[in-house]
Amino acid sequence: MTLRAVDFFCGGGGMTCGLRMAGINVLGGLDIAADCRETYEFNNRPSRFVEQDVAGLDAEALGSIFDIRRDAPNLIFVGCSPCQYWSKIRTDRGKSEKSAFLLKEFQRFIDSFLPGFVVLENVPGLRSNPQSYLPHFRDFLKNSGYSFADDVIDTSRYGVPQHRHRYLLVASRTCATVTLPIGDTPTVSVRQVIGEKNGFPRIAAGHADNTNFMHTSAELSALNLRRIQTTPHDGGDRLSWKDDPELQIDAYKGRDDIFKDVYGRIRWDTPAPTITTRFNSLSNGRFGHPEEDRALSLREGACLQTFPKSYRFFGPSRNSVARQIGNAVPPLLARHIGKHLIRLSRHGDI
Repeated sequence: MTLRAVDFFCGGGGMTCGLRMAGINVLGGLDIAADCRETYEFNNRPSRFVEQDVAGLDAEALGSIFDIRRDAPNLIFVGCSPCQYWSKIRTDRGKSEKSAFLLKEFQRFIDSFLPGFVVLENVPGLRSNPQSYLPHFRDFLKNSGYSFADDVIDTSRYGVPQHRHRYLLVASRTCATVTLPIGDTPTVSVRQVIGEKNGFPRIAAGHADNTNFMHTSAELSALNLRRIQTTPHDGGDRLSWKDDPELQIDAYKGRDDIFKDVYGRIRWDTPAPTITTRFNSLSNGRFGHPEEDRALSLREGACLQTFPKSYRFFGPSRNSVARQIGNAVPPLLARHIGKHLIRLSRHGDI
């Protein structure tokens, strides 16, 4: 029985890419972000990209688009909705509020089709925030005959070279007991993924790579260039220049205990911190290269997210590409999830 999947809120295709690597037939993905279409379709053919606000889509239309039916035991619905509203990272809550309760819309389609499997991936805040819709969603799954397992996982335990904590739920109507994929893969460090030995030539801040590899780094102001030049290699942070009146930032004066990762360098021999949608910006987290005086390049961020080096990214701007990369489910994590779903479908409870 070949598993078939629909990838809700698919973005540039990280989840789709990983499920396909696992051997799952991904029929296509839905997303409201038009700038993700070319990235998704170029890399994941014949999976289709459907540009659609799920709140404006009904079940009959979804069934027609993907030729799916109710109660199909081999059907998977995957939901990785925008998570900014529930994230600990500072965001504009006004802009993200519209997407805060997309889990209700995902539930609506599950209720209509009752697929054999459901996968939900999101930020840990979806589980810990008292305003979250998650408790209602879990009750809905129980009442609809689903068994499920859920927990907060660290993607570094699944071979992703990144400490990325995510809430993961796997549910099934065909298995009496469900487990999450076991995270026992050896840790992968930054050094094993980027750097000259891994095909990343040394570049300066502001380097524009016009090839498909996109080893492109953001420009730095003269002041920020001095800051990164003063920051020690391999994990240094902004505290190294806190007493320099020209380099210190007013907002951080006398506040050494907050946002210590901002302007910091990542470390060679550990997994990277979470790759966010602004990973290409030195001032938005610990995104400085371990030893070169610049922020991570677009391709370095993609590789730390475990996209294949051949994966091509399209978009109207560098920020669009960075957003597609940072928002994605790491394909290697998705592959682990897909392999686990295949085992569940073949052997039942494991």
